[in-house]
Amino acid sequence: MMIAIETKKLTKKFKDKVAVNEIDLKIKQGELFALLGVNGAGKTTTIKMLSGLILPTSGDIIIENMNMKKNILKIKEILNVSPQETAIAPNLTVKENLEFMAGVYQIKDKDKKINELIKQFKLDEILTKRAKTLSGGWQRKVSIAISLINDPKILFLDEPTLGLDVIARKELWKVIEGLKGKITIILTTHYMEEAESLSDRIGVMANGGLVDIGTSKELIKKTKTKNFEDAFVSIATGGER
Repeated sequence: MMIAIETKKLTKKFKDKVAVNEIDLKIKQGELFALLGVNGAGKTTTIKMLSGLILPTSGDIIIENMNMKKNILKIKEILNVSPQETAIAPNLTVKENLEFMAGVYQIKDKDKKINELIKQFKLDEILTKRAKTLSGGWQRKVSIAISLINDPKILFLDEPTLGLDVIARKELWKVIEGLKGKITIILTTHYMEEAESLSDRIGVMANGGLVDIGTSKELIKKTKTKNFEDAFVSIATGGER
């Protein structure tokens, strides 16, 4: 099995504070890996390092067999991020947003790629609408579609369904499930049901460290809890109830 992302003793310090402490992690190609943790656990800092936004204090990140220290520009070409705050231009239409980003990434056959994404995300009915007039669910869908414009091998989904209603959330789950196996996805979420439903494996962070990794079933079994939410609480708090 090919490894898409590997970290070795990945560490980030901000002045005296250790935000991420010597994380060793392997994520397989095509895997949907959820990274969970309470606020301040270090997951946002970890995602920022893995996606090349900030540099580690020490340790190594290897993505698709390339060391990030030496190959950051090459690595940035094969990954993309769908951030928490929807990354679309509010005054442009959906079609214009797609065309604009295709231009930014200098996509060779951009019309073909745009049409592919329109079909994949069923965007036909909203193509001529300005992004700011769309519902939260549609905005997220468009945001994820845009993050796939450069055919990334690795996609970071940061809280993709935050603030969406139940129906919009479930629809977005279908979209994410449709991407599984085709690309490597790293998902951060505060919704336990989302992590359990979508991910192949889950990593739980606490106090800057990676405390446990496994499937939701494995983590439930390990903690002798009844459901995944209880398992997460048990792991994140070191077994304290």
